[in-house]
Parts: sequence; structure tokens; C-alpha cells
Amino acid sequence: MHLSLVCLAKPVLHGYFRSSCSWRVRIAFALKGIEYDQVPVHLIKDGGQQHTEQYQTLNPMQQVPAVEIDGITLSQSLAVIQYIDETRPGPPLLPADPKKRAQVRMISDIIASGIQPLQNLHVIQKMGTEKVQWAQHFIDRGFQALEPLLKQTAGKYCVGDEISMADICLVPQVYNAERFKVDVEQYPTIKRLNETLLEIEAFRVSDPSCQPDTPEDLRA
Repeated sequence: MHLSLVCLAKPVLHGYFRSSCSWRVRIAFALKGIEYDQVPVHLIKDGGQQHTEQYQTLNPMQQVPAVEIDGITLSQSLAVIQYIDETRPGPPLLPADPKKRAQVRMISDIIASGIQPLQNLHVIQKMGTEKVQWAQHFIDRGFQALEPLLKQTAGKYCVGDEISMADICLVPQVYNAERFKVDVEQYPTIKRLNETLLEIEAFRVSDPSCQPDTPEDLRA
């Protein structure tokens, strides 16, 4: 695949160590073996650095991530992952088979659109003392749908035996579930897949516990 000279510049990921969406992009970069720079965007400090005028020029939604790559700026983690997959060599993040490809996108969208946004910081901040119960309810609701789907599609990984975008989405969501004290034991397929994926180097190096902006008390 021919890549223009602009592709030689390192991508820049503007993100937050514990952001699921930033984590997905870190995993994709790691799986593809892509070197990149990180610029931390603290979602709480100074009222949230994502709200600054400077950051809004990168991502008008005032969310992370924003990725500067190949002379453009992309937001929305699934768009970033698919762009990386379409422009960079390395293991494919979506299967060639159309049916499996559709299953990967379905699972990814269930997590990225149907589960994770309901635990976004700007959402749970509105819930006050009920934020944990709110997060638990919607994670459980999503996992109750996801578990039987994964029983049908999973092999070693979410869809068959090759790592895909679906796996990239799953691991950060299970982390969120555990953070909000959801009983993951209720979902044996999700639990098994997560444990398998966490053994893979690309997932380990992308973990929130070892990022440049990880607070000292949360470092592994």
C-alpha cells in the first residue's frame, strides 16, 4: 500500500488515561505497531481541559480522543480505528468476510453507542449520588444483550479466532464495569474473552495504569 510522505509523521493522540475511547485508539495503535505521541487532556482538572478553546478546535464535541494523523484530525474512536486499519499495514482489525465484518461492527456499536456513552463523565456528573447505580444499570442492561451475542460469534476472541475492533471495544468496557462494581461473573463469555485479551501485549501496554498521565496512585 502506498502511503504519502505525510504518513511518516507520528500520529498524535489527545486523550485521557482512563477514557474508554482513548484506550481503544491506544490498543489499535499497539496492535498495528504504530508509534505515536500522546498529549494528555485532563477531563477534570481546571474544569475539564476538553472545554478549552484550543481543544475545541481539535474536537468541537469537547470529548476525547482527537487524533492528528496524515494531515487531518479525527475524533470518534471507531472512525479512527477504521482509518488506521485502512491506511496502515499489520494485522487487520476487521475481518475480510462480510458476515464476520458486520458482526464486528455490530458488537463494536453496541458497546460504543449503546453502553459506554451512558458512563461518560459529562453524563454521570449529572446523576449526583446515583451515578454508580446509574452506571451499573446500563452496563448490566448492555451486557445482558452482549453476552448471548458473543456466545454465538466468539471463538478465541469476540468474532472467531482473530482479534478485531470488537475486542478493542470490549476490554475498556469490562474495565468500566469493574470500576462501577458490576458483577462480571454473571457474563462468563464476556469474562473469558476479557481475560484472554488482557494476556496480549498490545492490550497490556495500552492499559490506563501505565499511561503518561496516569496518576501515581493508580499506576501498576
